[in-house]
Amino acid sequence: MAELTITFLGTGTSQGVPVIACKCAVCASADPRDKRTRSSIYVESPELSWVIDTGTDFRTQFLRERISRLDAVVYTHSHTDHIMGFDDLRPFCHPDISMPIYASAQTMKDLERVFHFAFSGENLFPGYVRPEPHIVDGPFMLGKTELTPLPVKHGRASVFGYLFSRNGQPLAAYLSDCKEVPDFVIERIAGVKILIVDALRHAPHPTHMNIQEALAVAEKVRPGETWFTHICHDLAHEKTQETLPAGVRLAYDGLKLTV
Repeated sequence: MAELTITFLGTGTSQGVPVIACKCAVCASADPRDKRTRSSIYVESPELSWVIDTGTDFRTQFLRERISRLDAVVYTHSHTDHIMGFDDLRPFCHPDISMPIYASAQTMKDLERVFHFAFSGENLFPGYVRPEPHIVDGPFMLGKTELTPLPVKHGRASVFGYLFSRNGQPLAAYLSDCKEVPDFVIERIAGVKILIVDALRHAPHPTHMNIQEALAVAEKVRPGETWFTHICHDLAHEKTQETLPAGVRLAYDGLKLTV
């Protein structure tokens, strides 16, 4: 029996793919793997299920995957494409159920500012999101799964990736938005079964890793398998996949992994 099931709700960058008004080959592609909503994953364990980030496409993603259970929300950071689906948590908070929210102190502060109506508790009518804030400053448990925050560099943003472990065994690492992965994070996730990592495009980018940088991280981590995410419209799925080494693949919306 699988310890964890990971569903890629979205694998796209901040604008999604296709990009509005763009007529490039990837945006016009008929390959469903080239249709990318904003990056997020849904994780199921034998005890609990949680989502990493509630991006702009959160509602569409949950409807597409027919998800009816959600026990917690975990945030990587507070950029628009990772938080703006927050209010669509409402169906999981009716009539008076609180939703555990896990985020760094800075990300939680941003969530409280943007969604003041939910966090303030003022005039909180039935059906509103009822967040139960938990500041992430170290490993924490969701059921029997330990989540370890992994600080990574993403421009000036304060960003966490996460390592998922069960019974002391590292199973999967998720690094959706990063330009650099510090050596101590590499050491912490070395040999993990599944590595999910930012790989925006071929050309360099100031706040995201490109394909070559992501491959270099994978070479250091030496996971069982590597999946690239947060992909822009510069990369056609089939054509790009043909260029990648064994054990490295492009993720796509709706992909499910078990570990």
